[in-house]
Formats: sequence, structure tokens, C-alpha cells
Amino acid sequence: MSNPTYVQEYNAIVAVLSQYNQGGAKADSSLMKPAFNEQATMFGVDGDKLVGGAIQNLYDVIDNSFRPSPEAKAAIVRIDIVGTAASARVDTDNVSGFRFTDFFNLLKVEGKWTIVSKIYHTHPSA
Repeated sequence: MSNPTYVQEYNAIVAVLSQYNQGGAKADSSLMKPAFNEQATMFGVDGDKLVGGAIQNLYDVIDNSFRPSPEAKAAIVRIDIVGTAASARVDTDNVSGFRFTDFFNLLKVEGKWTIVSKIYHTHPSA
């Protein structure tokens, strides 16, 4: 096939998101770095204040503040794809004791899907 099908594109995006999930669960940013474009950004809200910036902030938190979480679970809630642009929602439980909902924007650059931005919500502890 000369043009990838929706299923092929979907599976390629799942593979990228799985790299992210694996890095979070193992508290090892080197596992998730291949999922992100080097210019990617990440933002969230802490209290009522916007926090984030360059994706290196995520790597620093993963490597310095998270612990390996073999009990971590992740669900890809949705993936929307239009041409070379996509968005995805991933919900995770028990990542270093936290629950997150992440929203990702991805672009297909030079034939490869890459995360260019992430926004997230940290759920309150139960």
C-alpha cells in the first residue's frame, strides 16, 4: 500500500503513546523521550496556577520525583486522526501514586508520529 490506512496510523500512534506510558510507569524518561518532538511542550494547572513549559520539565520530574510503578495502568481513551495531525487522551492510574488524564497533540513529521504538546490534569487523591 502506498498510503497508510487509518488502522496503520492508529497503531503507530498507540506505539508512541505506549512509549510515554512505559517511561512513566518505570520512572525513566529515556523510555518516553522518543515519543516527543524535541520542541514539545507540557502544561498543567497546580492549584490555580499554570505550570509547565519545555518538555524537559517532564523528564526532570519523571527522573527525580517519580518511582517505578509496576501497578500502573493506562487506558487510551481516544485517538482522533486527520491527515498528519492527531490528538489523543490517555488516562493513567497509580503512576507513582498519582492519577492523570493527559491530552496529547501529535504530528506526523518525516513519516513518523511525534508528540508536540501535552496538557494534563492531576486527579485528587482518593
